Amino acid sequence: MIDCQDLSRAQLRRLLRQRRRSLAAHAQRQAARALYRQLAQHPLFRRARHIALYLSNDGEIDPRLLMAAAHTRGKQVYLPVLSPWPRSKMVFQRIERNEPLSANRFGIAEPLRNGKRQRRIWALDLILLPLVGFDRHGGRLGMGGGFYDRSLAYRARRKNWHKPTLLGLAHGCQQVERLPMASWDVPLAATVTDEGWY
Repeated sequence: MIDCQDLSRAQLRRLLRQRRRSLAAHAQRQAARALYRQLAQHPLFRRARHIALYLSNDGEIDPRLLMAAAHTRGKQVYLPVLSPWPRSKMVFQRIERNEPLSANRFGIAEPLRNGKRQRRIWALDLILLPLVGFDRHGGRLGMGGGFYDRSLAYRARRKNWHKPTLLGLAHGCQQVERLPMASWDVPLAATVTDEGWY
């Protein structure tokens, strides 16, 4: 586990991205299966009707087995879609199995924009978020774009608002001792890895 006291957020982000990218393809597949076993039968996943996930990129742990399980169980599945304007905005759009996707401005696959299939973030039950680093205290270090933090900023104004539940997904090698938290960082309920829950 990394002690990140002497590292800036940018340095820590570079180090942790390199760690997850260095995992071999077979290790990535094993991690995805282990993540599925950690989460697929958990009550948070089983009870959720509207679940947002992501498509893995840059060595992120792959949640596609969970996405397939959600579809099989009749849940509504959503992916993040970047807004053309303002460019800092992100929405969540329902997808169907085998739906065609296109690359966004960062080269990440997303559904073709369709406002009728989008759902307000506060109306989702569960969001499984990608991350670069995490700690045992709900801290999450993202890629630095702030898309999730901006989308979830409303939670700071609503003390009794509990939806959606936020779970980070990561490889165990992305854990750090304690992340420096910024005022805009939105804490997670937990982080789930191929090794366990934190």
